[in-house]
Amino acid sequence: MWVAGVDGCRIGWIAVLMRVDDPQIHRIMTAPSLAAIAEAPERPAVIAVDMPIGLPERTEGSGRAPEQLIRPLLGARQSSVFAIPSRRAVEATDYAEACAIAAATSDPSRKVSRQGFAIFPKIREIDALLRARPDLLPRIYEVHPELAFWALNGRRSLTLPKKVKGTPYGPGMDLRRELLRRSGLLPESLIEALPPRGAAQDDLLDALAGLTVALDLARGGGQAFPDPPGRDAHGLPVAIWTLRQKPQGSTMTITRTEIEAAHARIAPHIRRTPLLNLGSAFGHDGPVSLKLEFLQHAGSFKTRGAFNTLLSNEVPAAGVAAASGGNHGAAVAYAARQLGVTARIFVPEISSPAKIAVIRSHGAEVVIGGARYADAQDSCDAYVAESGALRIHPFAAESTVIGQGTAGLEWEQDGPALDTVLVAVGGGGLISGVASWWAGRVKVVGVEPEGSRALHAALEAGRPIDVDVDSVAADSLGAKNTGDLVYSICSRTVDHVALVADAAIRDAQRLLWRDYRIASEPGGAAALAALISGAYKPRSGERIGVLLCGANVELQKLAEITHP
Repeated sequence: MWVAGVDGCRIGWIAVLMRVDDPQIHRIMTAPSLAAIAEAPERPAVIAVDMPIGLPERTEGSGRAPEQLIRPLLGARQSSVFAIPSRRAVEATDYAEACAIAAATSDPSRKVSRQGFAIFPKIREIDALLRARPDLLPRIYEVHPELAFWALNGRRSLTLPKKVKGTPYGPGMDLRRELLRRSGLLPESLIEALPPRGAAQDDLLDALAGLTVALDLARGGGQAFPDPPGRDAHGLPVAIWTLRQKPQGSTMTITRTEIEAAHARIAPHIRRTPLLNLGSAFGHDGPVSLKLEFLQHAGSFKTRGAFNTLLSNEVPAAGVAAASGGNHGAAVAYAARQLGVTARIFVPEISSPAKIAVIRSHGAEVVIGGARYADAQDSCDAYVAESGALRIHPFAAESTVIGQGTAGLEWEQDGPALDTVLVAVGGGGLISGVASWWAGRVKVVGVEPEGSRALHAALEAGRPIDVDVDSVAADSLGAKNTGDLVYSICSRTVDHVALVADAAIRDAQRLLWRDYRIASEPGGAAALAALISGAYKPRSGERIGVLLCGANVELQKLAEITHP
């Protein structure tokens, strides 16, 4: 049995055909029509094509159901999923006419992008072929390469784009080749092959992504969005397919090389925050190094991840969106303003007025709603699906984690050698990045409030689980669930999580103000609370690092704490 992955290209179509029982038998071809690929001598039993199949008569929201379902999965790559308009709009051969029809047959009214209009001829070709040849329906499946790479990447969105401003982006192309290589599904000769004349390297890469889905389908796998597929007015299936299972051997890792590249990318936009290196301090007889990350732009470490995400991706016209307890929103707002991008930030009702004021001061629109952070994230995700804005997640995204890891890089370059670092944990993006930098070389200990212990619970359960959140630090350390990415990284790189009482966090805030005139928010003082309270007990002479991560504190509350 043969299968094929197909993508459009300049001269028509590019296809990679492969024997299911012997992947070393394969060939790459171009053809003027999809019918020519279906009727090739190999007669592939499964053809996975990167082109929409099945057209609506009208659309509600941002395109067909498949597009709306997969966009939230792709994170920064969601802008690659075009909103497919009504059949009448696709059948129009004039751009202005297509826009007018699309606007009249959509709710909310939506026109057609130039990129979308450019593929209309190929959509019409497939539509006509399948309506005329229903015998081909069991063989031809719609796929999307970024959804295939999402599956190959352990069901996580990719951090690097394949193209930047229409030009292939080397690191992004290399990342996708590495995912194909790790999957073990395709021979190296295909992964490293050059495209034939008339097709580009990214066309071949997308066809290879489709080939992995075709192979999974031929072996009885495959996952449809939606499941089961819908049907259009002509009975054509309406679904985007990807691989059903995570490929064996796929791992969720952040490398030091990725963190070094991120630091070079964001260095012109961030502060290299200083260290305060002390002798014996805080009741410990060994040296203590404080990383003063609260001096970062917008008052917390989160500015690092925000800049890395924005600078690693093409930002759509709708701008960026984020859900935040406060600090992440402030960081995204600051980075967006510096780069000339519009931002909408969703915050829960528990967010402090001080943090909301900081977000607004950086020019972002603030939407307040929901009792907890998870509610704000749901509202943000709904807005992203509708608008096409770039979502910047505070912790469950590789670009965020990689950006936060640059704090560890600087700490190692600027400071003394350390045995252990204490890092506060909310959703886990900071500790995931720092632990990825120091993995296997320095012990990394997470610190969470007793009433907000998402990472502690995940490590104890052996998987991410939901927790209740009730802590004075909930506005910054209040994630309900770490998610798969943070759990996967921390389960391998974090020694353990120490839990601290709210009273210890308040004591740490008071100490920082009294002895160092550092105005710290509760979450920013949590790591130090573990040291001064004994929640983490270092051995004699142990070289300790403490990351002080946030300064967006309400001054009135700080005054109440320090002068009761």
